[in-house]
Amino acid sequence: MRFLVEKWLAPAPSAAVHVTEFSRTRMGGRRYVHVETSAANGSRGLFFFRHDDGCWCVFPPTGDAQHLYAHPRAA
Repeated sequence: MRFLVEKWLAPAPSAAVHVTEFSRTRMGGRRYVHVETSAANGSRGLFFFRHDDGCWCVFPPTGDAQHLYAHPRAA
């Protein structure tokens, strides 16, 4: 997951990175985490979803794709 955070959020070496939320999806009970990094120009965050093969991705597994909904923090 560290590689994905560095790839997608590209935090500066001195930037703090925090897991701000972790739980399971409503449909399917799959794990997800929300990771956020802070910088002088603001904060950025992404959701990562755990797939059946154990990999973390920025998109939900295909079985959950048809049940996507807007997360309140995604606005």
